[in-house]
Amino acid sequence: MTTIAIENPGHAGATDDAQLNASFARQPILNRDGMLCGYEIKVRAPALPESAHDAEAGAAQVVEEDAEANSAAADGAGANRAPTPAQRVARAILRGLVDNSVRSALTGHPAYVDVSREMLFDDAILRLPAERFMLELLPSIVVDDELIARIVHLHGRRYRFVLDEVAQPNETFAKLLPYAEVVKIDVKRAPAALLPKLSSVLKSAGKLLLAAGVDAQTDFEAAHALGFDRFQGYFFARAHTSSSRRVSAPRHALLNLLQLLAGDPTVAQLESELKLNPVLVMHLMKLANSSGLAVGHKVTTLREAITATGTNRIARWTQLLLYADGRKVALEDDPLLQLAATRARFMELAIERLPNAGRDEADSAFLTGVFSFVDAVFGGSLESTLSVLTLSRQIQAAILHREGALGLLLSTVDALERGDWDQVAASCERLQPLTVEEVAQLALAAGAWAGVADRSAEGLERIED
Repeated sequence: MTTIAIENPGHAGATDDAQLNASFARQPILNRDGMLCGYEIKVRAPALPESAHDAEAGAAQVVEEDAEANSAAADGAGANRAPTPAQRVARAILRGLVDNSVRSALTGHPAYVDVSREMLFDDAILRLPAERFMLELLPSIVVDDELIARIVHLHGRRYRFVLDEVAQPNETFAKLLPYAEVVKIDVKRAPAALLPKLSSVLKSAGKLLLAAGVDAQTDFEAAHALGFDRFQGYFFARAHTSSSRRVSAPRHALLNLLQLLAGDPTVAQLESELKLNPVLVMHLMKLANSSGLAVGHKVTTLREAITATGTNRIARWTQLLLYADGRKVALEDDPLLQLAATRARFMELAIERLPNAGRDEADSAFLTGVFSFVDAVFGGSLESTLSVLTLSRQIQAAILHREGALGLLLSTVDALERGDWDQVAASCERLQPLTVEEVAQLALAAGAWAGVADRSAEGLERIED
C-alpha cells in the first residue's frame, strides 16, 4: 500500500482550509488472473483545529455523518452558512483526490474510494474523472430520498458505485443495490455458509463481486471458486507452496547473477556469467539501448552493454526482475513486482532524509526493501533465502527482526501499506526529522516511480519463462 499526502490549495477566509492536509493509502486490487486492475484508496482525513473540531475526532470524521450538514446539503438550505467540520473535511479530501500526483501514483489503474454523504453532495466531486474513480458507499451512510436522487444524478454523469464492507444483506444494502455496479464482500466477516448463495444471487443480477480481506492463498482460491471477479489483500505477497510463481530457470539465473554482483565483479566476470544466460543478455541489450542510457550509438556487444548500463543499475534491474511474473504481462500490472519496487524505492528515498545518510545507506535501504518479499518468490523460510543472497547482517537483521534504522523504515512502509496511521505516526517519532506527511509524500513518489520503471533508464524489462 502506498500512502499519498496532499497539501490542499489555499484560499482566503476564516476557515483557513489551506492548512488542511488529506492523506491517501492505496491497496492493490487484483483480477481473476492475479494481475493489478485497480487500487483501493484509504483516506486519512485532515486534522481540524481544536477551535473548529477536536483533532482526534476530526481524523475519524472521514465517513461519519453530520445530520444537520446532511440536511442542508440535500435541500440547498444553509448555502450561505459557514461549512461544518464534516464539509471542510469532505472538501479537503476531494481536492486531494483530483491532484495530479495522486493519479500518477495510481499508475493508470482505477481508484476505489469511500465517499461520505458530504462528499456526494459537494459539487467538487464532479471534478473526479468518472472513468477513473469508483465511489464506495459504506453501510453506515444514511439512505433517504435525497441521497437516492443524488446517486441517480451522479450515475447520469457516468459515475459508478460500489457497495462497501458487505457482510450480509440488510436494509441499506437492499436500497442501494440497484445503483451499484460492484459489491465488495468482506470474506472474513461474512458467514461462510452464506457466501455461496450470496455470490450466486449477485452474479445472476449482473454485479461484479470484489472479495476484501484476501490475505492468504486459500482465501483467494475459495473466493475465486465462488466466481468473485476482484480480490483485495496481500495474499500474492505471502510465501506459499502452491505458488504459480514457481522458481523458474530465469530466476535461478538472476539469483546467480546477484550473487556475483555482490562481490564487486569485473566486466569480464559479468560478461562470462551473462553469456551463460541468453535471456538475460537479450534484456540487458534492450536496457543498454534504451533512450535513458543512450551513448550516442547503438550498443552491439555485451561488454559495451555492461559498461553503458553500469553494475549498480544491472544489480537493481536484476533484483526487481526476481519478482516479475513468468507470464507475458505488463510490469505495471504485476502486483508483486510493483509492491517490491515501491517498497524499495520508498526505503531509499526515506533514508536519504535522515541525518548522516549517504549513498551506501541508500543502497542498503533499497536492498532491504526489495528483498523483504523474496520468500514470496522462492518459498521456504525468509531467513534461508536471505542467507543464500549473502546480504549483510545489518540488512538481514532489518528484514527478519526490524532492527536498526533500516528495520524501523521497513516497519514504517509496512504500516503505510496497511493504512495503519497510528503506527506510521509512532514510527515518525523515532525517525525525526521525518514527519507523517513527508513519509506519505515519499511513498507517493515511490509508487509513481515503480509504475514507470520499466520504461525509464532504471531499465526493467519483462522476463519470460
